[in-house]
Amino acid sequence: MLHAGAVVDHCPLPPIGRPPGAPAGCHARHHALSAFRWHQGDPGDPAELVADFLADNGLTVRSLGRTGDKYQTIGDGEICGASLYVSADAGAVMAGGVIGSRSPVPGIPDVYAVVYRHARDVTPTGDMSGDPWNPDQSSPGPWSLGPWRESWTPERHAAAVDEVRAAIARGDVYQVNVVGHASAPYTGDPGPALRRVAALAGARYGGILAGDGWAIATASPETLVEVRDGRIVTRPIKGTRPATAAGRRELLASAKERAEHVMIVDLERNDLARLPGTGPVRVDELFAVREWAGLWQAESVVSASLDPGVGLAGLLRAVCPGGSVTGAPKLAALAAIAALEPVGRGVSMGALGWIGHDHLDLGLTIRTVALDGARAHVWAGGGITIDSEPAAEVEEAAAKTGPVRAALRGQ
Repeated sequence: MLHAGAVVDHCPLPPIGRPPGAPAGCHARHHALSAFRWHQGDPGDPAELVADFLADNGLTVRSLGRTGDKYQTIGDGEICGASLYVSADAGAVMAGGVIGSRSPVPGIPDVYAVVYRHARDVTPTGDMSGDPWNPDQSSPGPWSLGPWRESWTPERHAAAVDEVRAAIARGDVYQVNVVGHASAPYTGDPGPALRRVAALAGARYGGILAGDGWAIATASPETLVEVRDGRIVTRPIKGTRPATAAGRRELLASAKERAEHVMIVDLERNDLARLPGTGPVRVDELFAVREWAGLWQAESVVSASLDPGVGLAGLLRAVCPGGSVTGAPKLAALAAIAALEPVGRGVSMGALGWIGHDHLDLGLTIRTVALDGARAHVWAGGGITIDSEPAAEVEEAAAKTGPVRAALRGQ
């Protein structure tokens, strides 16, 4: 069934790498059947439209919280699940918030879903023949990445931090996540570079999603939302230090980082509590220190029982965009972000993951790169509180984007 505002492609591109969040048992067996696309400005409710598309393809997205015998063996030719991507702008639309500056990758849809079936004979991941970067079916040549162009200077980034601190002092917000962007020209076959990004250490959602003339590779360690066996889980990350013994001690001892982290945990608890019939919400783990690509990061685990009647559309409206990449209160933070950031968040700070017959698992698109056919794009930032030091925030953003840039260059 085709719904108003939806575009469904029945000949989507074959995967060029493992889809983010896909079960290990499906690796190298994905055959794309159809894809859904929605761009900002298209008619219709994107949360409802993508839920309709997935339901029409046999996925149980109308009753995510139900338990029982949902597990099944997926054989050849059967639908095994779907990739789902939601941009930061689409998340703002779903939340009823202000949309920020124009995306630097407008050709990438704001909502994209691909339904896959299992197949014995699929295009090997890494075979770029026939894809949009290689229209003449010849080798695209060796990969080369040009110089990075930043969306703002360190001075402008630091000034944005000061503006957030002033807004907090006025009582407008409690915390705002401020994000910068950079892009670089490239030539040649992007496949190996994208797979290096997806393989970064600690990438819980490492994988690649590609469409007509674009690709997203993520090394995200952060869970936006996971649903299994009638429970909903989110794992917010806030607080970063170098992965050294001294860095760990500093992170654990930082009152500023802990206060910032707890504030976002409270926001995530409220997001889950908004779902009808869901609860009680509990904090299973608070401020646990984990490693990602040479950095310590503080992560908590928040969960609740999920009412059987909760569907995908309602879930997306409750959790998108993620609290750890927006701030608190969420709608006020979105307004501040729109006023401060000169370049849109594009594919970053959104959601990307997997919907199967027995679970849903979406990661936040942090530590993520987008390719649009001519340039590579990366984003990074951090949460700003009244105690934030502008120079330290600039350094933290550079530390977060550093591994992704190095992976793209093959360093």
